[in-house]
Amino acid sequence: MKTRFFMLLLLGGFIFGTFFISGCKQNKPMQVRQIPLEDFFKNPEKSRFQISPDGKYFSFMGPYESRMNIFVQEIGSDTAIRLTSEKDRDIAGYFWKSPTRIVFLKDTGGDENFKLYGVNTDGSNLKCFTDFPKVRTEIIDDLYDFPDELIIGLNKRNPEVFDPYRLNIITGEMKLLAENPGNIQGWILDHAGKLRAATAIVDGINTQLLYREKESDKFKPVLTTNFKESVSPLLFTFDNKNIFAASNLGRDKAAIVVFDIANGKELELVYENKDYDVSDLTWSRLNKKLIAVNYESWKLERYYLDEEGKQMYEKIQKQLGNYSFGITSLTRAEDKFMIRAYSDRSLGGYYVYDKTKDTLQKIAEIAPWLKEDELATMEPVEYLTRDSLKINGYITLPVGYTMETAKNLPVVVNPHGGPWARDGWYFNPEIQFLANRGYAVLQMNFRGSTGYGRNFWEKSFKQWGLTMQDDVTDGTKWLIDKGIADPKRIAIYGGSYGGYATLQGIVREPGLYAAAVDYVGVSNLFTFLKTIPPYWKPMLDMMYEMVGNPITDSLQFVATSPALNADKMKTPLFVAQGKNDPRVNIAESDQMVDALKKRGITVEYMIKDNEGHGFHNEENRFDFYRAMEKFLSQYLK
Repeated sequence: MKTRFFMLLLLGGFIFGTFFISGCKQNKPMQVRQIPLEDFFKNPEKSRFQISPDGKYFSFMGPYESRMNIFVQEIGSDTAIRLTSEKDRDIAGYFWKSPTRIVFLKDTGGDENFKLYGVNTDGSNLKCFTDFPKVRTEIIDDLYDFPDELIIGLNKRNPEVFDPYRLNIITGEMKLLAENPGNIQGWILDHAGKLRAATAIVDGINTQLLYREKESDKFKPVLTTNFKESVSPLLFTFDNKNIFAASNLGRDKAAIVVFDIANGKELELVYENKDYDVSDLTWSRLNKKLIAVNYESWKLERYYLDEEGKQMYEKIQKQLGNYSFGITSLTRAEDKFMIRAYSDRSLGGYYVYDKTKDTLQKIAEIAPWLKEDELATMEPVEYLTRDSLKINGYITLPVGYTMETAKNLPVVVNPHGGPWARDGWYFNPEIQFLANRGYAVLQMNFRGSTGYGRNFWEKSFKQWGLTMQDDVTDGTKWLIDKGIADPKRIAIYGGSYGGYATLQGIVREPGLYAAAVDYVGVSNLFTFLKTIPPYWKPMLDMMYEMVGNPITDSLQFVATSPALNADKMKTPLFVAQGKNDPRVNIAESDQMVDALKKRGITVEYMIKDNEGHGFHNEENRFDFYRAMEKFLSQYLK
């Protein structure tokens, strides 16, 4: 039910051998097995488990012809049925719609024009519901209480906006619920499955909350704010009169509130945290009550609103120990739950929790070939920037090192994508791969990263390549000052916005980094804003305020577009790009590579014709990380 605006630019995401590292407390070398590259990046045998609404089956995604497909297995049985047979590309996502039918999304070659399919749990009646060329399907509401229906959004009528449709997943019949006037970004349904509210953009940079009492009524605006302030509806209250929302109106950190949707005013504060935004709720459909508020500090935390729910979560936590966990699905009776447990050193596994029996049954481990004691610990860190802003981040040191014993290590600095996203504490195969190869890895939640409040977010506005880049540089220099980083062996690597930060890093600091890896990154702010997907265009004025306007900020864009400043680069560069990328057009990488080659700068370029914004096909991931490993080894010996 959240608007799509804050999902902009998100990515929203192996050879046997032995090497030696020094730096243990006795300063003796420690023998560490070099884990095969493929073990980090190959498709799991089973993942994305869900439990059926009646609790009789579980489903999962597993490889078929090297592509992730959907399987269903009866609980207690050893045999699974494969429902799909995709060979070109992994299925993007799926969920149970009823005890007998599953729906899933799939695009072509990474173009992100997802089509919606349905299939029975015995493999029959496979049907594509939205087989329209160059049209993207979005799930607006899963209509959990209506087994045969879904609310979907399609930009079929106008590629820039999504109209809501009620879809019958048995017959394929679709009914248009409302025609998007051109500015609505989100649609909200009540618990009766009625379309009652919407969020819109007006005047380019203001957001508006719309409401109607009945579906036969016209929507009317009830609240208009600048986009920097927001009331993001999460769900209707259980009497269908008001809404629970994440709101930063009159406060810096987003809080959970009860909001009078008809009159546009806050009624009650449910929970707020003085340090972090809170924007996610856990709730019971069956018992019609809120269970917990979820938020991220340096890792996932919960504030409980219900004692019974708290006791259940604590029972699960006790059995899982130090692993973090979440619930991926549950039965309609809310007596069985599919649990995903994980840590910084483990992709974790899936469990079925039986609430009645208080039993936790392990169903599968996602990557059993990776052993936790061979993997590195991800530690939270913080540092101050040159303008005294506190930046939170993470450091992952090769196994055997601590912050006290790590000295003069080769380092990979890894700014995240988004940029309005954040890094968190969880298993990251890239980070573990690099640590296993002997590199320390620094991740930082630079200004603009989400979860730290409105003021911290706004500090990033029109600061691409400027103070946002300073935050990355200051983190790198912090590692050097602590003696952890060898100043001559530091690389910078990132994807999407992180790719931009990589390129801008070697423009701004040509002597700081020994190597750079740009993965689907922006290189020219002028062309980037001209080639965004059509469904981002209603938000273009916001982008102008957040990134900059190519006309009024043209001088700044010239100074902060890496492709226009290739003359300042001297760092060896490796660029990887998907040909079909709808977010960061391939022209971004082409012009960067061309500009460097004209100057005789070392640049390697990898293009994958069947990929988009990031490499999803297994063989392409292998190619990329194999080339990246060789590249980093060459320059960070």
